[in-house]
Amino acid sequence: MRKEPKKIGMLTPSSNTVLEPICMEIVRQLDHVTVHFARFEVTKISLEEDALSQFDFEPMLKAAEMLAHAEVDLIAWNGTSGGWLGFDMDHELCRMITERTGIPATTSMLAQVEAFKEMNVKTVHLVTPYIPEINELITKQYEKYCGIQTIQKQGLAQTVNRSFSQVSDVRIEDMIKEVSTEQADGISIVCTNFPAVTKADYYEKNYGLTIYDTINTLMWQCFRMIGVDPSVVKGWGDVFNSGQAVVSNK
Repeated sequence: MRKEPKKIGMLTPSSNTVLEPICMEIVRQLDHVTVHFARFEVTKISLEEDALSQFDFEPMLKAAEMLAHAEVDLIAWNGTSGGWLGFDMDHELCRMITERTGIPATTSMLAQVEAFKEMNVKTVHLVTPYIPEINELITKQYEKYCGIQTIQKQGLAQTVNRSFSQVSDVRIEDMIKEVSTEQADGISIVCTNFPAVTKADYYEKNYGLTIYDTINTLMWQCFRMIGVDPSVVKGWGDVFNSGQAVVSNK
């Protein structure tokens, strides 16, 4: 019988066009890991009721069940809603995914704060495409959940999820340059439909701060959870050089 690779299942916002190609490019360096995606409706990021209701658990759990049909080794919510709804919501989502499917789970925000812990990060700059109110909630979650202090914040005050993917590299670099004027332990980039991580190595080299993007930190954590050494990955930021595989599920 053919030996199957390790399989990572990703819960994906329906309007996201960034995370899938990036995750595929990252795993392309490995010959024994594949990534599989299931979408549910997310088109707007704001604090309005219709936007918040997009993250009700049941549509996410239905998508997780579809991934479970592929017998994936791990299910990851590749989205950042825990940043404003609360990290406790992400923990509860993971618990419910595992209860429903029997498969371990994680999220972008939980993976990011795990990377902060692993690398002893105490201070960050925050870069997102979001509105100021959401950025403020993210900084409060960092402080409450893991004692991380946010030094500077940059956002674009956008709410249409589809628009995040269309922000230019020039605009993203301007935001990173702006926050890098003050010292911190790293730059947190929150949004999995925001293409900053494609130039993570460049930003780290030119601005001297590790990029903790919610895509590269999630992939880092996923590799660890399925028993794969993340340091095999090159070209997607220094985070992959930290922490060996911690769990082997099969």
